[in-house]
Amino acid sequence: MNEFLIPSSQPLGPVKAGHLAWRSPSNIAIVKYWGKFGRQIPANPSLSMTLEDSFTETHLFYKPAGSGEDPIRYFFNNERSPSFEDRVVHFIEGVREYFPFIEKLELEFHSKNSFPHSAGLASSASSMSSIALCLVSLEQDLYKRFSDKQFFLKASFIARMASGSACRSVYPCFAAWGRSDGIPDSTDAYAIACERFDPVFATFHDDIVIVSSDEKAISSSSGHALMNEHPFAESRYAQAKANARELFQVLKNGDLKRFGEIAETEAMTIHALMMSSSPGYTLLLPNTLSILHKVRVFRKETGLPVYFSLDAGPNPHILYPAHIKDSVSAFIRTDIQPLAENGVIIHDHCGMGPVQLQ
Repeated sequence: MNEFLIPSSQPLGPVKAGHLAWRSPSNIAIVKYWGKFGRQIPANPSLSMTLEDSFTETHLFYKPAGSGEDPIRYFFNNERSPSFEDRVVHFIEGVREYFPFIEKLELEFHSKNSFPHSAGLASSASSMSSIALCLVSLEQDLYKRFSDKQFFLKASFIARMASGSACRSVYPCFAAWGRSDGIPDSTDAYAIACERFDPVFATFHDDIVIVSSDEKAISSSSGHALMNEHPFAESRYAQAKANARELFQVLKNGDLKRFGEIAETEAMTIHALMMSSSPGYTLLLPNTLSILHKVRVFRKETGLPVYFSLDAGPNPHILYPAHIKDSVSAFIRTDIQPLAENGVIIHDHCGMGPVQLQ
């Protein structure tokens, strides 16, 4: 998009070596995007909750080109990561038109996560959004051309081209991505912040139950691709569009019951699409289904607004507002934790978005 290109009237002068860093969170989509086309364009809108304690911290060290080293280097947990480095290099090559100054620099990224790999969290969302934020921050340092709003719009736009879910991680609390006639200013190009919502949703907890930490049998990218020929694709896209419109209003009116109903319908729909694709596949495990059943029984018996969501994996996210934390924590400890792999549950909550580090 032309608005994100650096004007030719803004030439770049000499650049000194420097360093900058961002901490960017993961997010859990309540309304899921499943299916894409073109250059990371979503087949349907999505709406997510930003997390707080599950994040990637990325430091970018840059210096003038010419040392003879690889121009882009990537380290994870202080070790060179060739496989992810290839992905980062490919991503940066794909957005070079938006950062033409990169050809004059060497870039070295150092990342670490606050959560384990394969933890049922969107690690690509946090990692790629942190890298995008670093790149846009570098541009801002060099050119001083953005307002705060413009900065995060470009960061979201760039993050989207690395990983679709990453574009939502640059905002606090709730974000929408994908054009929707019920969400003002929504677009396929980048995510926008959902700034108006009932305060109860800002208190929401997300307890992620690690049923399995094994690598998924099929990647999310492959799952998205299977939607191209899926017999239920058009019905799904219509459902997601309706759910995104409604959830946007539910956030504002504070309807906890409807929030939970949409979250659970979306979670089960995505996995139904996986099972009914060609070839079909199943990521849910026996303990996953046991947990979902226990959440529903607990809600029915207590009347408390506790619900579940799922990403493209077997690990449930248990969602509930802070005012019922004591009751839900006791339930999770006695009924849910025994079903978790090695008893591992990651406790997180609605978060305030990325943070630039000194």
